[in-house]
Amino acid sequence: MISPISISTAILACGAIFAGAVVPLQAGANAALGRSLGHPLWGTVVSLLVSLLAVIPVLLTIRVPMPQIAQAVNLPIWSWFGGIAGVIYITAALILTPQLGATNFIICVIAGQIITSVLVDHFGLMGLPIKGANLGKILGVVLIFTGVLVVQYFTISSNNN
Repeated sequence: MISPISISTAILACGAIFAGAVVPLQAGANAALGRSLGHPLWGTVVSLLVSLLAVIPVLLTIRVPMPQIAQAVNLPIWSWFGGIAGVIYITAALILTPQLGATNFIICVIAGQIITSVLVDHFGLMGLPIKGANLGKILGVVLIFTGVLVVQYFTISSNNN
């Protein structure tokens, strides 16, 4: 019998998989937007504005309370990095997806996410609890980077034929 904890974990994992599934679509859409606007940074600006316009009705519909600005200004400086990370990611996707293709871009993004996630967990960075790196995590990272190399190798091989 499956316990309720594993069912809820499976539901959360499905949500994360869905969130990951839209990333290649975001990269492709943003790349097209950047090309049509004449520069990747304009694509980034428009993408972020569309994000803002999409989230405001949700905030209003579910009646989210106003933000606690006084508490937010006292956060450590790294707390504000999320917005900068979004600009870096969106701009990189705009520039690199057309050159690398969606698969190569996303597999490299995943590799970067995994290695950074292991470091964040291992050292308890950004206020998260420490979850030390173990042999399983390290082997998983090695397998992911092996996958990156395999995808890159076969992409280069098929482009040369």
